[in-house]
Amino acid sequence: MDRLDNTIRPYAWGSPTAIPQLLGVEPTGEPQAEMWMGAHPGAPSRTDRGTLVEVVDADPEKELGSAAVARFGPRLPFLLKILAAGAPLSLQVHPDLTQAKEGYEDEERRGIPVDAPHRNYKDANHKPELICALTEFDGLCGFRDPLAAAALLDDLGVDALKPYVDLLHAHPEDAALREVLTAILTADPDEMAQTVAQAATACTRLGGAYAPYADIAHHYPGDPGVIAAMLLNHVRLQPGEALYLGAGVPHAYLDGLGVEIMANSDNVLRCGLTPKHVDVPELLRIVRFLPSDPGVLRPEASPDGEEVYETPIDEFRLSRYVLPEAGAAHDLTRPTPQILLCTAGTVRAGEHDLTPGESVFVPAGEKAEVSGTGTLFRATVVA
Repeated sequence: MDRLDNTIRPYAWGSPTAIPQLLGVEPTGEPQAEMWMGAHPGAPSRTDRGTLVEVVDADPEKELGSAAVARFGPRLPFLLKILAAGAPLSLQVHPDLTQAKEGYEDEERRGIPVDAPHRNYKDANHKPELICALTEFDGLCGFRDPLAAAALLDDLGVDALKPYVDLLHAHPEDAALREVLTAILTADPDEMAQTVAQAATACTRLGGAYAPYADIAHHYPGDPGVIAAMLLNHVRLQPGEALYLGAGVPHAYLDGLGVEIMANSDNVLRCGLTPKHVDVPELLRIVRFLPSDPGVLRPEASPDGEEVYETPIDEFRLSRYVLPEAGAAHDLTRPTPQILLCTAGTVRAGEHDLTPGESVFVPAGEKAEVSGTGTLFRATVVA
């Protein structure tokens, strides 16, 4: 197996302290948002054999296994991250596989450069993802019941929000949610900025359930995404709990440290809380306007100590081992590629001693025995 040297991305919303604290190093003073583990060409992990992209490209079947290559092609189909949100991320949604292929092919035909700021589809893949909390973790996930969203907006006492409140009482629910989100995102920018300012003042005054939205407005003053965010469920994960985010589900991470895994894609349609491009017509085509429970996941334990976070897709499978002191070694050998990430204690993986934030890549079929005292996350595929 290969010890990984991973890139930390300094996005502006990142916490300056959470990842350094996990790694046991001094903060640099700059935001440290995500540490990437995998073979994404934007920031591939490095090994003694070259980047993980180069390692996989040299012999895909040896590194990934024949079943994974047959199912997903000659590339590692997932990207593992440590994510540290110190401020809210953009409100966003991801396409399903068919939508991603159609969108990518359309933008290729129109000759839109892949790095163009108004480009929506960087690749032809979908981007389901899972976030597992390492600390208390706040986020937004899926639409509230429209009547609950109407009550939340109505209690702010902001006259400009009354039309949205009325629309949310209409039927059917999906049409009501679509009409309100459309109205929010296409409103006059100056008028919306005033509405957001009034709503933010009310959120600060009311506190409680409104506190997350007051904080969002503090980071994104005047942004229509502040009002759009109030249409969504607020969820607070405890360490070890997770959220699965499928296609078409609007979401945003607000604060906290977690382990994130996703299909290897960059496709994001933004709804707000961002200075980046918001393509409203395409966004409305992708969003699924269905109220839903956030669906907090807790791991399902197996007899060998593996705790699995069950999801409905095959590009990734995330699990963890909480290893007791002086416990027996676990054989994690699989016919599929794996990344093993330590998040607490000290774990020995093969010949490598891993401390928090350290990881290894295990080629398909390679012996993978782990022991020690700590917490180990295991990322692989279903093939």
